[in-house]
Amino acid sequence: MTNYARCLAHMGLHLKCDLLELDDEAVLDYLHYLKDQHNTPSDSYFKHTIYGLRYLYRIYEKVESRVILPSIERPKQLPVVLSQHEVRLLLKAPKLLKHRLVLSLLYGCGLRNRELCNLKIIDLDLNRKVLHVRQGKGRKDRYVPLCDLLIRGVKQYLQAEHPVEYLFNGKSRTGQYIALTAPGVRWAAREARRIAGIKKQVTAHCLRHSYATHLLEMGTDIVTLKELLGHEHIQTTLLYLHVAQVSRNSAYSPLEKLYEHQG
Repeated sequence: MTNYARCLAHMGLHLKCDLLELDDEAVLDYLHYLKDQHNTPSDSYFKHTIYGLRYLYRIYEKVESRVILPSIERPKQLPVVLSQHEVRLLLKAPKLLKHRLVLSLLYGCGLRNRELCNLKIIDLDLNRKVLHVRQGKGRKDRYVPLCDLLIRGVKQYLQAEHPVEYLFNGKSRTGQYIALTAPGVRWAAREARRIAGIKKQVTAHCLRHSYATHLLEMGTDIVTLKELLGHEHIQTTLLYLHVAQVSRNSAYSPLEKLYEHQG
């Protein structure tokens, strides 16, 4: 909602008028202006402007048909997924235990970058072997399982590093302990990728995609996976069916069979 308000505020300042008084042509002209600007922050800025206008019209009961707002096309790219071999290379690449554990939790629990940064020591239930993810996307809590390898790594890390409140600490400019930041996680992933010699783009979300895909390939059902990932809609989770090799008869190239029965 904050993003909607920010985009609408910029629109109002640019046009210097009440947005509810704009006619169809003026709105579409502004949207074309956004598309033509090379300094537009991202596609999400354009998207938030449109969604914000729709929300504004709904609140003030302005008939939406008066203003034709373009539909937002969803990207049709499939996620980048690492092989199990690549994950093993990545996890052993960092020199610091902290960075190895960061990457291991991203992959081993399917966490989003921000969820990992917000993890607190009290969120770890090592006896029950679960991790409490608080206020994930959509402000939803969930539990995800912790395997014995992760538990062993967490215990070793806690004894060695003695983190304060948050599982992974950073430091502010004033020297105070704060939560690890998202850029810090991205740096750790980039460095591990470089050391491991992996060509694919490795991000926190790539490790989350790999977690989901590998679980499907290991037999986890789609509904369970939806809950583990914290997805609100099953349609989001179904994306991984296009990536995971889960059919009984794995797909193969016809070239593989072309010369099979030749003497």
